[in-house]
Amino acid sequence: MDNKDTFEYNYSAERAKEVEAIRRKYEEPAEDKFEQLKALDRQAERRGQILSIAIGIIGTLILGIGMSMVMVGQAPYFIPGIIIGIVGVLTLSTAYPVYKKVTKKDRDKVAGQVLALAKQIQ
Repeated sequence: MDNKDTFEYNYSAERAKEVEAIRRKYEEPAEDKFEQLKALDRQAERRGQILSIAIGIIGTLILGIGMSMVMVGQAPYFIPGIIIGIVGVLTLSTAYPVYKKVTKKDRDKVAGQVLALAKQIQ
């Protein structure tokens, strides 16, 4: 029996999500003021974060070198190891102040834009 009056419909939630994700790739992004505000805030902190992380990594490596020299336990390495370790600690201790100073400077640069956008959103 050949039934030509039937209707078949297949719906897949996963397929619909995938279609939606592909469609979003090709759409023009909407100009959202809140997203612009968040992007400006991230931009103001980014340079300070990068610099403080770099200083922290360098300081940690210097401290590690000094600590390794001290742990060897031989006389010619002990005193230079302590000095190198102190230099590493001093380098590490500058990471947070550098972050605060650079971030404040960058926030001052974008403050006008942030305040204008915040006023428009409210």
